[in-house]
Amino acid sequence: MLLLFASWIGVGPPWVIDPHPLEAGAVVLIGVVALTVALRRCYPVSVLVVLNSVALLWSAAHFPGVLIPLTSVIACYTLAALRGWRWALAGSVLSALGALVAIHLAFGARVPAGLSGIAVWMIATAGAAGTAVGYYRALLVATRAQLAREAQTHEEQARRHLVEERLRIARELHDILGHTMASVSVQAGVGMHLLATRPAQAAEALSTIKRISDQGLTDVKTMLGVLRSDDEPDEPRTPRGGLDQLNALLDPVRVAGVDPRLNVHGSARSLPAAIDLAAYRIIQEALTNVLRHGRASTVQLDLRYEPAQVVIQVRDDGRAAGAGDITTNGHGIIGMRERVLALSGQFSAGPHPQGGFQVRCALPTPDES
Repeated sequence: MLLLFASWIGVGPPWVIDPHPLEAGAVVLIGVVALTVALRRCYPVSVLVVLNSVALLWSAAHFPGVLIPLTSVIACYTLAALRGWRWALAGSVLSALGALVAIHLAFGARVPAGLSGIAVWMIATAGAAGTAVGYYRALLVATRAQLAREAQTHEEQARRHLVEERLRIARELHDILGHTMASVSVQAGVGMHLLATRPAQAAEALSTIKRISDQGLTDVKTMLGVLRSDDEPDEPRTPRGGLDQLNALLDPVRVAGVDPRLNVHGSARSLPAAIDLAAYRIIQEALTNVLRHGRASTVQLDLRYEPAQVVIQVRDDGRAAGAGDITTNGHGIIGMRERVLALSGQFSAGPHPQGGFQVRCALPTPDES
């Protein structure tokens, strides 16, 4: 209705010479324009062709009003925004040619100066504006998709870190409780055996049990502190342990009747905290397995400091059959292997050809030579 009213009162500059009165054909063309413009986003190419055709028919019929021929500008803009610059260029060329033909049909040989240039400029501007809007929309969609992917990646990383932290806590608790309980069990057995015949040695075993238990409780308390909030920043977040505390691991082994032999090769040096704790835990778990399964009389601990790594080897002279129990019924070997692989090291465990069971690992360290 607005287009019909605007055409009837001749909105815009003079469009045709000797305009014809509006008739049924004009009403039909206006209806076609209204319907086509409503469908411009679904069928942009077809809409461009139809609106340019309507503009030609309108000017050929010398109907008044310039709004109907200008609808091709809308079609050109929509095509450029939806299909990109290549379609924008093709649509602009087609619309410009259609506008030039429509102007010639409307004015004949008396075309106003500059009118053709204005028409081409308007169509080119519509195509450029549509292309810019299309690129902006595509950039917006790509940016939103990138943000969504980054958010998903962050969530996956957070979940992975949570799982890794849970595994780390479980591994630490396994090593702490396993070593503590195995040592307590051995010392309790020694105390019970010597209680009647050698009370002094039985008392020493009980004292060792207390010391090991206190250390284990401290480690468990520290480890569980990781699960608390950060309202106690001064509390340690990592259980104590390092290669400088090896004697604390060897004493329960010695009291249990197993002779530990420690050999250090190379110059001992300070190691990164992660390497130092991992080495301590691996030795702790290996010695715990000796007490639980090895039935050994001696255990050889070789600690070798090399420029780019530290090598640990724990070998007992017990029955190698105990290795099967370790690998199939417990998580000790699995936990040691996970520790080493997490630090990009090498790990092996199994019966030694000359008897007993051997655990060997190499942990890479910064070259400080």
